[in-house]
Amino acid sequence: MAKKILIIEDDPGIQLSLKDEFESEGFDVSTADDGLAGLVMIEKNPPDLIILDLMLPIQNGFQVCKKLRLDGNNVPIIMLTVKDQEVDKVLGLELGADDYVTKPFSLRELLARVNALLRRSAGPVSESMRFSIGNTVFDLTRYEALKNGKEVQYTSLELHMVKLLHERRGLVVTRDDFLDRVWGETHTVVTEGTIDSHIANIRKKLEVDPSKPEYILSIRGVGYKLVT
Repeated sequence: MAKKILIIEDDPGIQLSLKDEFESEGFDVSTADDGLAGLVMIEKNPPDLIILDLMLPIQNGFQVCKKLRLDGNNVPIIMLTVKDQEVDKVLGLELGADDYVTKPFSLRELLARVNALLRRSAGPVSESMRFSIGNTVFDLTRYEALKNGKEVQYTSLELHMVKLLHERRGLVVTRDDFLDRVWGETHTVVTEGTIDSHIANIRKKLEVDPSKPEYILSIRGVGYKLVT
């Protein structure tokens, strides 16, 4: 069955180009012109992935992303933005977006990112996908994390980064390791700052005091290490 992609984009030209590209690749594509219409479509016909523009009428991309995550919806989200400012990218990631692409962008690059996210969302089940760090229990078979028995929302990318840290606990995971193992073939267009932003988000959810992490330690100039 074809994977369903929802494109929430108010620019008719971009929306049509994206729809044509993804339909030509065999995806089932729906579109919405504003954030509110997009939320209605998500509720009626849940997609496998959302391509979400930042600057939307009625409700912008930040608001849509925040509402979905607060509602417990972990569908992969790739955010589109014309702004090339770090604050916008970081804010999008903090609100739960899995990835972002800055306009103008390559359709092939966006397609690669979509395929990578969908593969991670449908990854194989194994015992290593169920583990605990501190008082948080992770279950990647359900894409679920419970801290002190209460669910905490992690994006799919964050969960896969945590999984890699857990698999190599006690060892340093370099930024290149994250790029190769989590982002895969899209890593040539991902910056090290993106990795650091995701780690900062994970610490906020995992650590008692994110400013003084007990579990995910920084190894200056190299990467990160999980200590349990």
